[in-house]
Amino acid sequence: MADIPQPSPIPDSQVRLYIAPVNFAGQGWEWARAAERITGVGATSMHYTVPGDFGFPGDTVVPVAVFSRSKRWQRAQFDRVSTNYSHVLIEAERPIFGTLFGEDPVREARALRARGITVGMVSHGSDLRLPSRHRDTDQWSPFHDEDWEEIPRLERQARNHRRVLSDIGAPVFVSTSDLMLDWPEAKLLPVVVDLEPWSSGEPPLLRTVPVVLHAPSKARIKGSQLIDPVLTALHDDGKIEYRRVEGIPAQEMPEHVRDADIVLEQFRIGNYSRAAVEALAAGRVVIGHVHDQVRDHVLMETGCELPVVEATPDTLRAVLEDILDRREPFREIAAHGPAFARSVHDGNFSASVLREHLLRQPETSGSAK
Repeated sequence: MADIPQPSPIPDSQVRLYIAPVNFAGQGWEWARAAERITGVGATSMHYTVPGDFGFPGDTVVPVAVFSRSKRWQRAQFDRVSTNYSHVLIEAERPIFGTLFGEDPVREARALRARGITVGMVSHGSDLRLPSRHRDTDQWSPFHDEDWEEIPRLERQARNHRRVLSDIGAPVFVSTSDLMLDWPEAKLLPVVVDLEPWSSGEPPLLRTVPVVLHAPSKARIKGSQLIDPVLTALHDDGKIEYRRVEGIPAQEMPEHVRDADIVLEQFRIGNYSRAAVEALAAGRVVIGHVHDQVRDHVLMETGCELPVVEATPDTLRAVLEDILDRREPFREIAAHGPAFARSVHDGNFSASVLREHLLRQPETSGSAK
């Protein structure tokens, strides 16, 4: 295939980490950069891309057709990784060499270990989150939706991925605290955000009519259909200016967030995502539905309280009206956002989590060349 990309440079370091293959929300690339903050560590991220991707950066970006069908690329990539890297972090329980090993990450992990590579696993969210478990924990769970045809597939996928994690038996990292309920032995590897583009010197809630932004990546998961009526009514009453935006390229989102007073995150999963971190970094008032388990785990692991204002679809209107009536206390909450984002999500905390995995003794007697 003519569009087979050139191989990425091999890190010039003693410890060399390869992260692949999905880069959801740009996290593979961000974790690679975080790992490079550790003395003696170099890292490379790879992900396959499909039309309509948000354009997050990666060290090696491979068209999905090449990733899935080019045996030449697959064999060359396995040889390059297995002879030049010391560690591999497999994202989302997906194969990292296309169909070379029958799309079986367990076989891939065994092949890598046979070459002396230390393997780790990292789960992002829906790849591991078990719908039946989540449905039992939250009345707002999207997995209650009888018309959502994806639920059986997601259930099968999560159960299969549990088997993959069990069979591989490698250290497991999760990007969100709620996934600890799906894999209790995991370690939290927080999402990483480049905070500088989001920085805003303007405090929120200074306008008479505040701007309320909602930018769902997946409307059903975020609960957009549940909150839209409340927001539309407040907009029509002239109390807020409601802006709902979708499909915005990643590089354009900081401007939208900085121009808002309030950012609405998600109201069904009980977690907070990269989008919330970005809004916290901008010093905006961030509202979302976050389980106590998530808040408690973040506090326990990081020593920082999550400054996301709690609301459910049932309570959102009352919360917004309270913010409109008592703006100063919520400005104070928003003012804690940038410090939280720096402490937990600027990459340093994630680097400290990776340090133990990357600098410990290899899991086999062999070593990467």
